[in-house]
Amino acid sequence: MSLDLNSDLGEGFGIWRLGDDEALLDVVTSANVACGFHAGDAATMRAVCVAAAARGVVVGAQVSYRDLAGFGRRFIDVDPAQLADEVLYQIGALQAFANAAGTRVAYVKPHGALYNAVVHHDAQAAAVVDGVRAFGALPVLGLPGSRLLAAVEAAGLTPVFEAFADRGYTPRGTLVPRGEPGALITDTAAVVARAVRLAERGELVAVDGTVLPTLAHSLCLHGDTPGAVDHARAVRAALDQAGVEVVAFAG
Repeated sequence: MSLDLNSDLGEGFGIWRLGDDEALLDVVTSANVACGFHAGDAATMRAVCVAAAARGVVVGAQVSYRDLAGFGRRFIDVDPAQLADEVLYQIGALQAFANAAGTRVAYVKPHGALYNAVVHHDAQAAAVVDGVRAFGALPVLGLPGSRLLAAVEAAGLTPVFEAFADRGYTPRGTLVPRGEPGALITDTAAVVARAVRLAERGELVAVDGTVLPTLAHSLCLHGDTPGAVDHARAVRAALDQAGVEVVAFAG
């Protein structure tokens, strides 16, 4: 058994900091780095890339709508051609800092409202893929069964199935919208139990108790969830104890 652990990092901006990037980089194997559109700035992006490279953590571009004020959590009906260019722009910006740190951007993951939109929005899913392809043949993280991963596969890129340890699921296998009951799991024991069940049995449990068979290559632990570092350390320890190899899916 093997599983990648990823976390959303670099989500501060200017003097503002969100989450403990350094502590999480000691635990995870992949870092989804904000690229300046929903969070992050030049100094933050470079610092996270340097810290990730020092620990051997793989760097990925977390691309978003252009929405700093809303932290990328508001749907934007952006023109697909513009969205593709903005995805390319974000990957390219992060690659500059990754290169300066002696590493590279190894994959792409949409953030927030864009992540949720491309579960079902064909035009925006295709736009994300067009932006990635313009940069190069990078793997793309997404929700199993999403239009995004279908478009990724159709384009000849590598789809990477992702699950969430600290987010609630609907019976259809989509994420419970933030702000609704059960959207966020904050109890460390519950987060750990979900992670181990996913790794050992390939299952998640929806908010109504429905068991969801889930094939996941990477497990996300949000860096801005209350208790994020404690969750991550406990999940890593539990997976190690269960004999699960925690290893990055990309190199």
